[in-house]
Amino acid sequence: MTEQRGSAPQSATDETIAALAVRLRAADTGGWTSDATRAVVVRLGWGWSDSPTVATGRSTGDARLRPTGKYEERHVAGEAYVELAIPVRHAEPDAASQAEAFRLVKEELTAALGEASIMGVHGRLAPFARAVPGWGSPYLRWRGESDTLELRAGPTGPELVLQPTDPAENWFVRQGYDDELAITGFFGFRPDASNGGLTFPGGWRARSWEAMTRALAAFLTTLPAETTALRTPMWMPIYGRIEGKGAPILFDIDCGDRLMLASFADESVDPVSLGWGTAAEYPTTGRPWPDATCPRLRIDAGGPGEPSGQALAETIVATARAMGVESPEDLLIGSEAGDMGTYGVTFYGLGLPMA
Repeated sequence: MTEQRGSAPQSATDETIAALAVRLRAADTGGWTSDATRAVVVRLGWGWSDSPTVATGRSTGDARLRPTGKYEERHVAGEAYVELAIPVRHAEPDAASQAEAFRLVKEELTAALGEASIMGVHGRLAPFARAVPGWGSPYLRWRGESDTLELRAGPTGPELVLQPTDPAENWFVRQGYDDELAITGFFGFRPDASNGGLTFPGGWRARSWEAMTRALAAFLTTLPAETTALRTPMWMPIYGRIEGKGAPILFDIDCGDRLMLASFADESVDPVSLGWGTAAEYPTTGRPWPDATCPRLRIDAGGPGEPSGQALAETIVATARAMGVESPEDLLIGSEAGDMGTYGVTFYGLGLPMA
């Protein structure tokens, strides 16, 4: 095929997202050398130049190549590029619009490609120190042995990203040292043949209440936008070791299209001073907890873009301490939270072990 420069053919504009995804998955990337990557772009019918910008002719804008640089070089094995990112849908900048745009693309891709191999949230640490949108950072991956197709939250809307499999996964595993806040977000995988050989980082543990508050604040701020985008609700009980009481359940976090929290604190805890309300004040919490008296302390934190993560984190931490939890090392995530649909999930960003 003759190399093309400048604008891509008009037909590329009308190609569906699903059709584009199928072509990307079938692309022969040849190890992502400079010549092989140029050949991929040309075979896709797009314009090549010496800049990282790739002219696609799509109404959502040009694609971007990410060359191997100082943040990428320790994770590659000869690849000159670590991703080709294509914007596929624009949305208004608010969290609800962005989450809905991501959800729509997810549904189109799932119909064409089947369920993604991997589902998760990058948090503030996306591969190779890439900036993430403030509303949330959900992603889905259709993993292959050599290349992986990712749907991720981009600057203006969801993007399709073709990338060599090893560099992004090597980056993730290398974050698993034991410093507080070393990894953010959460990571879920399906027990599927496509995930053969998948390696997991070691994670970290919250040892200070300050770190616990920061981790919770980041997690809760964007959670309803991310569960809405992924169309995967989450239920997370949190237990706490208390001297003389074992490890009772302290909190429930329920999040689908809205983030709701509940506490099983006893009568000695003053709810108002710690920021809690009741079922009467938050009637929507009757969906996950129909008994208005158990749990008695409730918060409906809102939908995409609405939660005040810092205030919610401070409420949870203050309540745990008021109930007698001496250290964040005494908090545990209920194992039930690890099942999100067909995915087994690890909440790396919280720094808490599973019960």
